[in-house]
Amino acid sequence: MIAIRRARLADAGAIAAVHVAVWRSTYPGILPDQFLARLSVARQTAYYADAIRSGGCAVFVAIATESDARPGGPRVVGFATGRPLRPGAAPRLAEGEIETLYVLDDFRERGLGRALIRALGTALAEGGCGSAFLWVLRDNPSRWFYRRLGGRPVAEGTVAVGGRAIPQTAFLWEPITLLLQASTQAT
Repeated sequence: MIAIRRARLADAGAIAAVHVAVWRSTYPGILPDQFLARLSVARQTAYYADAIRSGGCAVFVAIATESDARPGGPRVVGFATGRPLRPGAAPRLAEGEIETLYVLDDFRERGLGRALIRALGTALAEGGCGSAFLWVLRDNPSRWFYRRLGGRPVAEGTVAVGGRAIPQTAFLWEPITLLLQASTQAT
């Protein structure tokens, strides 16, 4: 069984481990190999601990329990983060931003991405965001997921990763209810 809940400070290390594992399995050939090799669970743990502690970022985790958990008990198998856009943030494509959505390879195709997006979208909407967007790397093999959730491509850009400019696409849900409705539909 998988449970979705708000992240706790104690989850930061597990979230970081998911982040590093997903980047290393998803981005070979897309991001520089040296960059992927240097990813650090310790650095990511500090980043996510700060995000959870600050409260300015909504962080949700997918927890594998019971039969889905490996020996040792429940564990984080996916997570999503987002926040209302800060005043003066550029580009201002929407009122809220979905910053991350990562699910371990062995737990994909089970509806976890939809459940995490629904929890995050609900939190953004409850926080006053009437719209939401996210950036996805143009060559990310899972970018189709955002289209299936009704995301509309609205901008192209690049992000610097490991000294390289990587193309990315912004997807928009305006109003945010489009995201919430799509995330509840069966695949």
